[in-house]
Amino acid sequence: MTEHAAAPARHVGDALRKVRTSFAGLQFPFELRDAQRGKALSRQAMTQLDDYLIPRYEALDAPLLAVVGGSTGAGKSTLVNSLLGTNVSHTSAIRPTTRRPVLIHHPDDTSWFEGSRILPDLARVRRGIDERMSPVEEGSTSEVEIRATRRVPPGLALLDAPDIDSVEEKNRALARQLLSAADLWIFTTTAARYADAAPWEFLSEAARRKVVVAVVLNRVPSGAAYEVRSDLTRRLTDAGLAQAPVFTIGEQNITDTGRIPVESIEPIVGWLKGLTDSAATRAMVARTTLAGALDELVRTGADAIDASRDTISFYTDLARRVDDSYADAHSRITEATKDGSMLRGEVLARWQEFVGTGDFIRSIEAAVGRMRDRLGAFFKGKPAPEAEVEEAIETGLFTLLAAEASRAGSEVDYAWQREPAARELLMRAHINLPPRSELDDRAAQTVRAWQRDVLEMVRSEGEDRRFSARMMSLGVNTLGIALMLVILASTGGVITGMEVAAAGGTAVVGQKLLEAVFGDEAVRKMARNARKNLEERAGELLAWHAQAYRSPLTDLGLDPAAPDTLHDALIDLSRARKAEGLTA
Repeated sequence: MTEHAAAPARHVGDALRKVRTSFAGLQFPFELRDAQRGKALSRQAMTQLDDYLIPRYEALDAPLLAVVGGSTGAGKSTLVNSLLGTNVSHTSAIRPTTRRPVLIHHPDDTSWFEGSRILPDLARVRRGIDERMSPVEEGSTSEVEIRATRRVPPGLALLDAPDIDSVEEKNRALARQLLSAADLWIFTTTAARYADAAPWEFLSEAARRKVVVAVVLNRVPSGAAYEVRSDLTRRLTDAGLAQAPVFTIGEQNITDTGRIPVESIEPIVGWLKGLTDSAATRAMVARTTLAGALDELVRTGADAIDASRDTISFYTDLARRVDDSYADAHSRITEATKDGSMLRGEVLARWQEFVGTGDFIRSIEAAVGRMRDRLGAFFKGKPAPEAEVEEAIETGLFTLLAAEASRAGSEVDYAWQREPAARELLMRAHINLPPRSELDDRAAQTVRAWQRDVLEMVRSEGEDRRFSARMMSLGVNTLGIALMLVILASTGGVITGMEVAAAGGTAVVGQKLLEAVFGDEAVRKMARNARKNLEERAGELLAWHAQAYRSPLTDLGLDPAAPDTLHDALIDLSRARKAEGLTA
């Protein structure tokens, strides 16, 4: 169970709705190996939950739905008309003939079929039993035609379905949907086509789901009935359908009404009557098929979960590559701003101009106490070009931040380009990616904001310690620049021997100056806070830049917990079934 699993369902109905919601939470946005299969399995499961599992569980006493299905030209509509003794389903040499399925029920069962209890996505077209048949061209795979007649016994509805091997994909999909919504199948084939692959794909599914099935072997040539029937029976046994009755209809002339002679269909009528005469028998058929369908749902769910986990793993890996690239960039920025490497080149030159000669440095190191009196006069006597030092620091930091953000983006590009399934996502990221000029502006703003914060920190510290006069003599900018230099050469506000070597002694002057004004502990505190501020601002800049890559991932709306949620829901369903005895 997941850490935040929902409370167990109170009964199978609750559990089924929970499973339905969980299937809907699976998404397959990437062109991965099992993605298409995962999508198909999820759609299939949700359709069966809507069309059959939930409505059948909630109404176990509802009429049985018998779907007449089978191959093209097997005579399904002719069989339906013959069973009813009246023509309600169109027959034709045109293929496909049955486009809009026809459902026929007893008038006493009308309430069961008025609403959207079953097949909720199909619009209802109600016709009287004696109304003319709908022409072929008027058929629609988005509708179901419903007729009532007393020629169907109460407790049973017949549904004439499209061909399972229709040349039109919509018809094939609807045929599969209707068979999945059935309590029992009257599967129709011919002596010439019973061994084709298409019928056995469906019959194997019927065996897995434990659907009650009868097979009608139509148009059997004279003298071939025993041989063909024996072979079909053997195949059914091998497929796990040994209990399925086989009804043989010979090759014969159709009556003037276009129907099969009554004596040829009497065994089928008798079999159906035996299933519907008793409420207990009907309930047994419904529960048997329901239990088998629930078992198949669990198997479908397991396969869908595997496909979903592959998707989540791929998604997580893409997100991790973004996180890792920008985290590495942040680490490099952090390292570069404390190892003294920033205090070379332009920054070093401007600082040396600022503090003057080496004698000045030696005087600070030799007599820190006397510096508190002499520093003010020193800087007062020589106007300090602190603006140039500040600008050099700004330029160095700006270059570092912009370069590392750009480098991180390039690393993500390289990683995603190697994944064909991520290339569409990469194109969306490139649309979002800010131009280099915008990145430069943002980096410059980040550095300037940090420098303002440092100066404000120095000013605030001075006011708290009532050093305003001393600070006035040195200038907030001078002390602020000194603090920036200490930060860029140290880890905790104290420059060690190794850091002195790395910074070339440059920042030692700044540290001595700050300690002379504020004291050792205050310098440490300001350095820590200023460094934290710099790292946070660098992190915000990188997060802003990384958003170009994170947004397409976020927009997918993937829930990493979705497969676990479905897994928990299926476990909950199994427990509820066991508690209610609804097992195969």
